[in-house]
Amino acid sequence: MDAKVQTLVAAQTLARENPVRIANESAEYRAARTALLAEEIELRRHIEKVAAMRRALPPGGAVTGDYRFEGEEGFVDLADLFNERGTLITYSYMFGPERERPCPMCTNMLDAWDGVADSVGQHASLAVIARSPYAKLAAWKRERGWKHLRLYSDLTGAYSRDYLALAPDGSDIPAMNVFTRRDGTIRHFWSGEMTGSTADPGQDPRGAPDPSPLWAVLDLTPEGRPPTWYPSLSYA
Repeated sequence: MDAKVQTLVAAQTLARENPVRIANESAEYRAARTALLAEEIELRRHIEKVAAMRRALPPGGAVTGDYRFEGEEGFVDLADLFNERGTLITYSYMFGPERERPCPMCTNMLDAWDGVADSVGQHASLAVIARSPYAKLAAWKRERGWKHLRLYSDLTGAYSRDYLALAPDGSDIPAMNVFTRRDGTIRHFWSGEMTGSTADPGQDPRGAPDPSPLWAVLDLTPEGRPPTWYPSLSYA
């Protein structure tokens, strides 16, 4: 039986009929805000469309590598990272053994992820993978005050090489990957593929939606994203 097709009200109509008004606003402000609201509604609908297309991807490649990790529970393989879930989300943290301190941008995002890791874990397993020794990762987790993120050391670097977390020169690349486990078979489902080659002029490479709430919040301000600024590990 075909799913019922739902006809959506035009975004411009929804925006025009929006009852919200802000104290002391001008007619000029309201007209511009209504036009913006219509675009925001269209953006929300496009985000939903993209998410549906992502969910509808055909099965990805089977995972065949022998990947070994070390975490709080000891030595594990990729199957263990699923933590009894059918879906695994991994983030490759730019914290290779040559780094004294990790990437500030990665860290800023993971600060936020730590707060939602338990909630994400109700639906999918979430694991953060880096190439530094586990003792170094554990010490950093304590220093940062993270309570919920699960950090793992990629013991051989094979996972990082195979799943887009190493540049040809051996330097770190941030990478997000999603895997599924169905009927005993682990498959790759999705990777972030928006790199420098897909960036628009004047913009740093970024995904969409951006997984870092920092930029989503700054996008709400009149100044927007500072074009040459990146977060620091700490502020005076």
